[in-house]
Amino acid sequence: MTLTVASYNIHKGVGSDGRRSPQRILDVMDEIAADVVLLQEADTRFGVRRSVLSGEMLAACGWVAAPLGDHAALGWHGNAVLVRGAARLTHCAPIHLPALEPRGAVLADVMHGQMPLRLVGAHLDLSGLWRARQTRAMVAAIASAPGNPPELVMGDFNEWRGRGAALDELARHWREIRLPASFPARLPLGRLDRAFASHALDVADAGVHATALARAASDHLPIWVRLSA
Repeated sequence: MTLTVASYNIHKGVGSDGRRSPQRILDVMDEIAADVVLLQEADTRFGVRRSVLSGEMLAACGWVAAPLGDHAALGWHGNAVLVRGAARLTHCAPIHLPALEPRGAVLADVMHGQMPLRLVGAHLDLSGLWRARQTRAMVAAIASAPGNPPELVMGDFNEWRGRGAALDELARHWREIRLPASFPARLPLGRLDRAFASHALDVADAGVHATALARAASDHLPIWVRLSA
């Protein structure tokens, strides 16, 4: 049995061509055939933080959203968790991060068959100083969460360098899954989207989803990790 988890900064549904099309985002997620998707920038940024993906659109594709947002938003500071098929949410919670601008992370525990998994999705600050503070807060929140399932941490970490204080903090607790560049989508140069996994997890495969549709649907390409039970 395998479980495929994707992480995708959907840029509020606005593609690299400047056109807003939430349906393209859902079509890319279907291409990946993921069981769980961690989204960043899933909600509008200002005013009433409305979800980019409507409940009707999600339901039509079989997605169930973790209850993290209010009546209008899908996620927490734009970070959302979607599951479908045999993947079942058992717990979810927002992670409060120190920030100058609205940033956050989310935690979700999932069962897939007999496979328990703790997922963390994050979108970190543009500032290296704040990223370091945010990763320390995130690690502390994960450590204090109930239970002890193996963890997979994914998201847009906004780090262009191969290392840095934020990535070093993550690497002290989990192993990084090496992935190609994912940003910008049309000509990827930066490894902004990353994944870190518990040593107990059996990572069967991982990659960046770089189809023609994905290059157009957002300014980031989605990343994915396939786990074996």
